[in-house]
Amino acid sequence: MIIDTLSNADKYFSLNPRFAAAFRYLRKPVVRGMDSVHDEIEGDKLIALFSRKIGKQRNEAKLEVHRKYIDIQFVLGGIDTMGWKPASDCSKVLAPYDDEKDVGFFSDEPSMWCPVHAGSYAIFFPEDAHAPMVSHSEIHKIILKVAV
Repeated sequence: MIIDTLSNADKYFSLNPRFAAAFRYLRKPVVRGMDSVHDEIEGDKLIALFSRKIGKQRNEAKLEVHRKYIDIQFVLGGIDTMGWKPASDCSKVLAPYDDEKDVGFFSDEPSMWCPVHAGSYAIFFPEDAHAPMVSHSEIHKIILKVAV
């Protein structure tokens, strides 16, 4: 897991060949005003999903894992307090991994909670179980799905 701001994004380009395109996309001014959109930036290799929802309580958030995609979750508005735990430490399967949807859920408690403020992002790799969308107010964000 990485939490940072766009000003430092260049430091992570070497982690995945699509990270440069992903962060260029996040830096576009037009992106800030978008809402519920599904945007295929590079076909199924780099996808943007927009979300604007009221957050949930920590006890309602479930850890999720992905195998095919890395999540870059960029917060546009609000604060998203995201839970994290190593996927290898998760043992309470809530919903088995679904290969077609690229997601599985666990009911384990996160090892830590990290507030991600507007203008910041969290990167979750396949080894990172994460529980996003925790807040007492609305969260507006973009989730970039980056093929592994």
